[in-house]
Amino acid sequence: MRKMMLFFSVFFFVSFFSGMAHAAVLKKTVAVSDFENKTNAAGAWQIGTGMADMLTDSLIQSGLFIVLERQALNAVLAEQNLGASTRASKAGTGAQTGNIKKAQVIVQGAVTEFEEQKSEGGQGLSLYGVSLRSKSATAHVAIIIRLIDTTTSQVLASQRVEGDASSGGVGFSASVAGVGFGQESFKKTPMGKATQMAIDRAVEYIATQMAAIPWKGKVIKVDENSMILVNAGTQSGMSKGQVLRLSKLGESVVDPDSGMELGQEAKVLGTVTVEEALEKYSKAKAIILSSPAQAGDLVEALQ
Repeated sequence: MRKMMLFFSVFFFVSFFSGMAHAAVLKKTVAVSDFENKTNAAGAWQIGTGMADMLTDSLIQSGLFIVLERQALNAVLAEQNLGASTRASKAGTGAQTGNIKKAQVIVQGAVTEFEEQKSEGGQGLSLYGVSLRSKSATAHVAIIIRLIDTTTSQVLASQRVEGDASSGGVGFSASVAGVGFGQESFKKTPMGKATQMAIDRAVEYIATQMAAIPWKGKVIKVDENSMILVNAGTQSGMSKGQVLRLSKLGESVVDPDSGMELGQEAKVLGTVTVEEALEKYSKAKAIILSSPAQAGDLVEALQ
């Protein structure tokens, strides 16, 4: 009995602290671009856009990231441009410029294999054009996933992920014309299952790689009570007691040959701790700072 009670006590504390650790994980901001279709499969399916949509949805459902909608960015920018023009009414609240969030990492993908093989047995009973046949199908999908640093455009990580699925047995032969990519009817097919398997493996890979990348944010402002406002709140997993390193960004480092920005120098000023986490931002106070914090300063989570 004592052993059993000890087991449940250990289980409780492990589960409790694991839950606390999970809740304290800060969500990094990512954006998914359209996938490049390098296969022979084309037609009305729009594989590149469809794959990006599926990955975006899976990343959101994972709850591990803040996912930005880059697919609709042109529509958002068009609405903002209209709001800023003289043609739009100035009454009320319209789309405001300057509020589009910047992703820490962009996820790019290339579909390299998208194949399905089918075979059918002899025709059995036929009635009104519907025949009972023995059928089998195998599907294979391969994707190359790349994580791109939005500041330096450097490829941080790259990996090939695959998905395979098959089906077999006796079924009714029917036309699949009109089946849309990502629809429920597509998801039930071997090709749909193989695609989802590849997407799930992509999410797992992205989560593993992103866990090694420090979370970064910025100072919004310093208020009249000397509280340092940070641009992340409970939506991003911020919580009271989180310790952040504060740095002041310096000049950009530029490659003299390519003209490419390689990053920015940063001078560490010290550390701050979060006193209050609101939904979209947090209030922190200085622990040790060599000089006062200012809007635009960089904050980074201490691992």
